[in-house]
Amino acid sequence: MLSVMLGEAWHAMGCNRLRTALTMLGMVIGVGSVVLMMAIGQGAQYAVAQTISTMGSNLYIVLAGWTQSAGVRTGGGYGFTLRIGDADAIAELDDVTNVAPVHQGTQQVVYGSKNWSSVIVGTTPSYLDARSWAVVSGYSLDDSDVRSATRVALVGKTVIESLFDPGEDPVGKTIRIRNTPFTVIGTLGAKGQNLDGRDQDDTIIVPLTTAQRKVFGVPFAGSIRSIMVQATSAEAMPVVEKTVIALLRQRHRLREDQDNDFYIRNLAAAADSAAETTRVMSLLLGAIASVSLLVGGIGIMNIMLVSVTERTREIGIRMAIGARQKDILTQFLLEAIMISITGCLIGLVLGIGGALLVNAITNMVIVISGSSVLVAFFVAAGVGVFFGFYPARKAAALDPIEALRYQ
Repeated sequence: MLSVMLGEAWHAMGCNRLRTALTMLGMVIGVGSVVLMMAIGQGAQYAVAQTISTMGSNLYIVLAGWTQSAGVRTGGGYGFTLRIGDADAIAELDDVTNVAPVHQGTQQVVYGSKNWSSVIVGTTPSYLDARSWAVVSGYSLDDSDVRSATRVALVGKTVIESLFDPGEDPVGKTIRIRNTPFTVIGTLGAKGQNLDGRDQDDTIIVPLTTAQRKVFGVPFAGSIRSIMVQATSAEAMPVVEKTVIALLRQRHRLREDQDNDFYIRNLAAAADSAAETTRVMSLLLGAIASVSLLVGGIGIMNIMLVSVTERTREIGIRMAIGARQKDILTQFLLEAIMISITGCLIGLVLGIGGALLVNAITNMVIVISGSSVLVAFFVAAGVGVFFGFYPARKAAALDPIEALRYQ
C-alpha cells in the first residue's frame, strides 16, 4: 500500500511540475543557506581555535609596570620593575609548569645586502615549551647559551622569507642585530597570526642574557620586561594568578595601600572570549538562515491547501470506494514529505557547492561537518512534515458526500 501511495504522490507532483518546483524552492533556499552559513560560522570557529592553539595553553603574561622620565609616563611593559629573580621565585610555586623571563623589542636585522625590522625576543628555553613552539631544523637554545650569553638565534618563517633567498638554509648563517653578529642555530615552526593580528613568525629568539647585554641593554642588572607563566591546567589558573600576585607584592615590598607595580594578563581568558564570540556568530548565522526554512514550510502548507481544494472531488471518490481517513491523511502527508525531502537534497548540494565556491574565491576557512548537514536536513524535513500535516488532516476530515458534490 505504501508503495502505491508513493507512486500516487510522485504522479501528483509530476502533474504540476512548475508549482511543485516553486514549492520546493523555499526548502532549497532554506537548506542551502543554513548549510552555507553554518559552514562559514564553523570555519570561523576553527580559524580562531587554530590561532588560540598557536599561543600556548594556560598562559599568563606578567608585565613590568609603567615608568616615568622627564615628566612623561609610559604604559605598562616599558618599566623595569621585574627581575629575573621574580621569575625564579614564581617557578617554585605549586601548579606552575613553565616560567620564562622575557626581554623583547624591535630591532633592524641585516643579512648580506638585505635588512628587515623584526621582533627580538630574549628569553630562556622554557619559553619554547610554554608556547609549544617547535624547532623544525637545527637545534634549540639551552641553558648554557643563557649562562654564557652566546650570540645565537632562532628565526621565524617570516624572517627567513625576508632575509634569505628561496631554498637557502638559514642554519649556520650569520645575521647582524644592532651591528652584533648572531649565528642562526635553528628555525622555528610556523605559528601564523595571533589574536591581535600580529605575525608571530616575524620573530627572532635569542638568549635572555645576550638580549640584555648586546641588543637592548638594561638600566639595572637582571631587569626584564615580562614573565610568561604557564599553569599545569586551566582549573589551576585562578589559584596561580592569586599566588603570583601575592608573591610579587611581597618581593617588591608593596604596602597594602600601594598599587601593583606590574600587570598580569590572562591569555586564556582572551582566547576564550574570542572563541565565545565566534560561537555566538555561528549560532546567529544559523538562526538567520533558519528563517528561510520557516518561509519554505509556509510555502508547502499553502500549496498543499490549494491542492486539497483542487482535489476535493477526488478525495470524495476515494472515500466512496473505501478509503479511510488515515489513508487520505497518509497520501497527502507523503506528498508534503516528498516535496520537502527532495528540496532538502537539492538545497544540501547547493549549500555545499556554495561553501566550496566561497572557499575557492575568498580563501576563507570553511568547515562542512557531517553533523551540521544532517541537522539541516532533518530540521528541514521536519518543517516540511509539520506544515504539511494541517492540509493532510483537512483533506482527511472532509465529508465524503460534500466532497462528491464539490464542483
